[in-house]
Amino acid sequence: MNKIKTAGKISILIADDDADDRELIQAAFDENSTQHHISFVENGEDLLHYLKRDGHYADETLHPFPQIILLDLNMPKKDGREALRELKANNVFKSIPVIILTTSMEEKDIINSYELGVNSFIIKPVTYSGLVEFTRVLGQYWFEIAELPNV
Repeated sequence: MNKIKTAGKISILIADDDADDRELIQAAFDENSTQHHISFVENGEDLLHYLKRDGHYADETLHPFPQIILLDLNMPKKDGREALRELKANNVFKSIPVIILTTSMEEKDIINSYELGVNSFIIKPVTYSGLVEFTRVLGQYWFEIAELPNV
């Protein structure tokens, strides 16, 4: 495993069906001067297509393979629970750190997510300043302290 630090550009893939949330997450990363490549998909089905390089996700320049995934639970087509189950069952994708970022506070969702292999479960901050702080701490931990695999 090679150490990836903020000197290198990290690719973050975010699966969230809410357009407003995607916009706010992008703005929060921008406010923290995050220079990483951030990609968005709107559901678990598109997340898996992105990872498999299916269809319009084939161009690696536009859609770099992620070193970390932020995953909402409640999405159409294929929700985050189903997508997480498939990710962690796949030998190529299972080592990608996945952070659940959701509005769900259900204990069963927290337990199930960890049983499926999620690396962290975070309830979406309700304020923009909370989201900015989340992206700052996320960046500090995952991109400066933690070791990420080269997948």
